[in-house]
Amino acid sequence: MANHSTTTSQSRFQQHHFVDADQQFDAAKMGMWIFLVTEILMFGGLFAAYIVYRLWYPELFVMASEQLDTFWGGVNTVVLIGSSLTVAMAIKSAQLNQKKNISINLLITLALAAVFMVIKYFEWTHKFDLGIFPGKFYAFEGIDHPKANVFFSLYYLMTGLHGIHVIIGMGLMTWLLVRSSKRHFNSEYYSPIEITGLYWHLVDIIWIFLFPLFYLID
Repeated sequence: MANHSTTTSQSRFQQHHFVDADQQFDAAKMGMWIFLVTEILMFGGLFAAYIVYRLWYPELFVMASEQLDTFWGGVNTVVLIGSSLTVAMAIKSAQLNQKKNISINLLITLALAAVFMVIKYFEWTHKFDLGIFPGKFYAFEGIDHPKANVFFSLYYLMTGLHGIHVIIGMGLMTWLLVRSSKRHFNSEYYSPIEITGLYWHLVDIIWIFLFPLFYLID
């Protein structure tokens, strides 16, 4: 009876153009890896721009980074690392057929992502209050450098793009949570959780690079 139930669960979500569930999972995983490569290339271009401008204006980057709150940046780093752990635990729970724990870990991951975005919201709004805007809208007088807007343009662009990815991840986690509540996942079918987990780990890794590049400049 259990085997029949598992087979039914697999076939329910298997697309007709795949031979079996394993082929569908391999194709989905390959597609995600290709997508992640394009994401790495996109952020790689931004990191290259960061390196060029930092070589041009090293003293500016040191002065401007002092306007960033290292403590809250560090908290956000811990929050995202924790969320990577809980999404990995969600995958492990699915592999062990612990359906309740799948939902619990997904919910914690979603909550941690929300904490990250709330902290980022307060960081940004505080800077806006000071007149620290990107590009030509920059109006802060606390940094004595004619190109101060360059640093913050990069900061808003790169952390903002990362934030968009966090929001997308939150949407995916919500979708997984709804499906988990309907008991769609088990030890034989959990590919959406694992594939989303790959995406979320990339989001975490990108922030681990962004944090020291902007917040920990000596």
